[in-house]
Amino acid sequence: MNIKLVALDIDGTLLTSDGQVTPEVFQAIQDAKAQGVHVVLATGRPRSGVLRLLEELHLDQPGDLVITFNGGLIQDAHTGEMLYEEHLSYKDYLDIEALARKLAVPMHASTKSGIYTANRNIGTYTVHEAKLVHSDLFYRTPEEMEHHTVLKCMYVDEPEVLERIISSIPDSFYDRFTIVRSAPFYLEILPKTVDKGQALLHLASKLHLSPEQVMAVGDQENDQAMLEVAGLPVAMDNASPELKKIAKVVTRSNDESGVAYALRKWVLH
Repeated sequence: MNIKLVALDIDGTLLTSDGQVTPEVFQAIQDAKAQGVHVVLATGRPRSGVLRLLEELHLDQPGDLVITFNGGLIQDAHTGEMLYEEHLSYKDYLDIEALARKLAVPMHASTKSGIYTANRNIGTYTVHEAKLVHSDLFYRTPEEMEHHTVLKCMYVDEPEVLERIISSIPDSFYDRFTIVRSAPFYLEILPKTVDKGQALLHLASKLHLSPEQVMAVGDQENDQAMLEVAGLPVAMDNASPELKKIAKVVTRSNDESGVAYALRKWVLH
């Protein structure tokens, strides 16, 4: 296969279980870039949450691109310029926030400027997310959010709590939004037109590439859309069983430099 664009999820894919990039993965990415392959991080995080990685992997050079907010933004990795953006409306936010209160689950909204929550008792995983992605964290009432551009909302709680509330989310929400689990304790709610797959197709078109020239590598539910559109969908060995079903191939686990194995086996020549 003549792969020219590789999209990589971060947590559970690019990074080891302790959040590191192995030397093997680093070198394989450099070799792919030297071969003229576009290597793009595709993440639910904002750009602030991947700046260190972009710099570490030399993916912050002129011409490099990054997919953030699970496909809500495509940005120039060097300058931060927005090349593509989709966001929730204020009414969307109000409806999502009202359902969170009904379900008694902590919620926060992510914007380009930070993370906002209307919960006076800020959820543990909201604090965790803000630290993880290096975002400022703000308390705002729903009324105060009218003029903020919300890219996604997240219901955050213990995995067993999210499992319980998922069945209580009305069908109308699934009709209106993209709803994906990005971690056991994160349920993300995005515009219906937003997922990593749509962003990847948009990016491939911008680079004048066909889907057959794209490889996508992931491990969780929020990676499914990009694996479905890629010519070569690759699941990590540690991926969910559902993701492995739609992958053409399975690489090694994230703790065994699975990204490097995939690049060397199916991209580098």
